[in-house]
Amino acid sequence: MTTPDGTGRGTGISGAPGGLSTSTTLPGRGAASPPHPLPEALAHAAGGGHYWLPTQADRGSAPSAPTGGFDVEAVRRDFPQLHREVNGRPLVWLDNGATTLKPRQVVEAVGEHYASGTSNVHRGAHALAKQATQIYEEGRAEAAKVLGAPDPDEIVFVRGTTEAVNLVAQTWGRANLGVGDEILVSAAEHHSNLVPWQLIAKERRARVVPVPLLPDGQLDQDAYRDLLGFRTKLVALTHASNVLGTVPPVAEMTALAHRYGARVLVDGAQAVAHFPVDVTALDADFYAFSGHKVFGPTGIGALYGKRELLEAMPPWQGGGNMIDSVSFEETSYAPVPHRLEAGTGHIGGVAGLRAALRYLSGLDRQAATAHEEQLTAYATAALRTVPGLRLIGEAPGKIGVLTFLLAGTDPIALAGALDQQGIAVRAGHHCAQPALAAYGLQAAARASLALYNTVQDVDSLVTALRGVQAEAAASCPPPGVHRPATPQRAAYPASPSAVSPAQPT
Repeated sequence: MTTPDGTGRGTGISGAPGGLSTSTTLPGRGAASPPHPLPEALAHAAGGGHYWLPTQADRGSAPSAPTGGFDVEAVRRDFPQLHREVNGRPLVWLDNGATTLKPRQVVEAVGEHYASGTSNVHRGAHALAKQATQIYEEGRAEAAKVLGAPDPDEIVFVRGTTEAVNLVAQTWGRANLGVGDEILVSAAEHHSNLVPWQLIAKERRARVVPVPLLPDGQLDQDAYRDLLGFRTKLVALTHASNVLGTVPPVAEMTALAHRYGARVLVDGAQAVAHFPVDVTALDADFYAFSGHKVFGPTGIGALYGKRELLEAMPPWQGGGNMIDSVSFEETSYAPVPHRLEAGTGHIGGVAGLRAALRYLSGLDRQAATAHEEQLTAYATAALRTVPGLRLIGEAPGKIGVLTFLLAGTDPIALAGALDQQGIAVRAGHHCAQPALAAYGLQAAARASLALYNTVQDVDSLVTALRGVQAEAAASCPPPGVHRPATPQRAAYPASPSAVSPAQPT
């Protein structure tokens, strides 16, 4: 996972807190053979002294369940959706990487805004405008609090992480990037922290340079150090990968980037819900997260930026709320953060975000993080017992993102089969195609955990996967085993009368 200051632990990178020195020899690991062939895209990391793959002995034989300290059942009572059925089965929600469920406190806050508190914010003289403005700005303060930001005015409301990254790219990027400048982007990034940089790089004739992965999903810190230079203007970095679960040593990587005068933007979409974040300790220049991945509504998120950077950034969009005064001769703009928030914001969304962040802050974060760490270890060990299952990304300290393949099955079909048993997982490229491509893949299935998930959820997934695997094995007998031939259906209907009206003739 990560320490509260975001530095990480047990990264296996020389110089990182709790990490392994490059000269450290690990018994039984140096000569271990990977359980799967190493894709060509990861060949740069093979045989490195700073890299190891766990042996079968390291993997252990039996998963151990999380110990006490966090009342997960009490938390689950706050989430109504966890108590419904899907396809006649109790819902097992393991698609938290795509979106988290919402506690009743968030649902009630959004409903209350629209039922009794509807008003626009700022500048209004009436009671409802003052009330809505107070809730809106309290939401900003809650976002600053959960990120450890020193000043609420360093929080800009956006639709989500995607808009936050685009805002920085189109304002800071347009003002600061030039011909030949470089933007380092890790190969583990969500498309939202890659495509905006490609767009602005093309416009400004700059270059996007990938930071490669190690086979277990860690970022290659040796390569990162080599890639940094005086042409590096920005490093775009995930705080937790949505497809590998990797938690990079963000504080160390940021410190290295700052030595070259580069700025660092951290995508925290997958981080904030899983462990405490402190942007001051990280020294991040920009940090973004989405409300819907932290138990809040969709369509709302926050961008943190250091005040001096936000104040130097030109407006991205023009219109109401972001102005000070307007005339045909000259327009002046409001101070930050309002200068970067054109138009009417998602007021109901901020009301829900405020409730979500207060809910999260009201929990014992250390106990919740420990629960997730233990559950992730349990789930990892349990999934390894499924025949033919291959986990993708096994970096030390990862969050509960479990991306996998099951032999003999297509990831999309596998997700559909699990859905029939009430188990919700994600399948596809997870908006992180370069990360999957590093493993020679185009798609995979993903189960992602949150603080309300349980051992029973994991056990349901493993049991279902074993059933799917058994069916797949039965339909594909081992080499040399032949089944009696069965009549094949005709490729086309025998007569026009057999054609369904919905099918073309």
